[in-house]
Amino acid sequence: MKTRYGNSPAETAQMDTDSLRENFLIENLFLDNQISLTYSLYDRMIIGGAKPVDSSVVLPTYSELKSDYFLERREAGILNIGGNGTVNVDGIDYNLAKLDCLYIGKGSKEVVFSSDSPENPALFYLLSCPAHMTYPTQLMKADDASPTEMGSQETANKRTINKYIYLDGIRSCQLVLGLTKLAPGSVWNTMPTHVHDRRMEAYLYFDLPENQKVIHLMGQPTETRHLVISNQEAIISPPWSIHSGCGTSNYSFIWGMAGENQVYSDMDAVNINDLR
Repeated sequence: MKTRYGNSPAETAQMDTDSLRENFLIENLFLDNQISLTYSLYDRMIIGGAKPVDSSVVLPTYSELKSDYFLERREAGILNIGGNGTVNVDGIDYNLAKLDCLYIGKGSKEVVFSSDSPENPALFYLLSCPAHMTYPTQLMKADDASPTEMGSQETANKRTINKYIYLDGIRSCQLVLGLTKLAPGSVWNTMPTHVHDRRMEAYLYFDLPENQKVIHLMGQPTETRHLVISNQEAIISPPWSIHSGCGTSNYSFIWGMAGENQVYSDMDAVNINDLR
């Protein structure tokens, strides 16, 4: 498990491309028969992926957590973006098709990932944050995730938003998780943009066609920077940073948050004319 430390707005404003990528971009999330995790000190969110191909993969604990097992003091959200697979939590199987989501409550001791087919393995995206109480482990299928249509073709941001873990969905201590899918011909996400000093956020971009990219915008509204993102790569977004993107094609992305509250609408809007 890799560790990413926090960066101030002033420090980030001086970074070149390599430094921005080293601090905020997460690559190689899905490695065959492995779990790849990054520990961010922004709200102590852990971001990672598991790709069981021809064998199951067990979620271990790590020395950085100083815990007997991974979820001793944590909760987790898992969203499958690949083929059909199973997450076994303390002996109970949860079957996840593509875009199904599983919430795992604090205190769950054993988590095992497996795929139905080596030819089309599951790709389990994982977000985990500290938890102070236990909520029940719960599976939500994609069709039950309250799909909401937003945006328009005229502004190139026609999209469907699925909310999984939030106040009116799967309950958690502080984790919030959902999915946005852009329609063909739409390329913009989260524009007009916003910040929320009370919560960090992480994006995973996926279902981006081969040889296409997303230009992810970050930084303070008056001091923006950009990163060029490939398919199945994630971004750590500090609480003080905007988090918007524009693709060379349509795409999908998973958004996840942790911090002071779980209110979906808690954001500080930024006028497009104020961006620099």
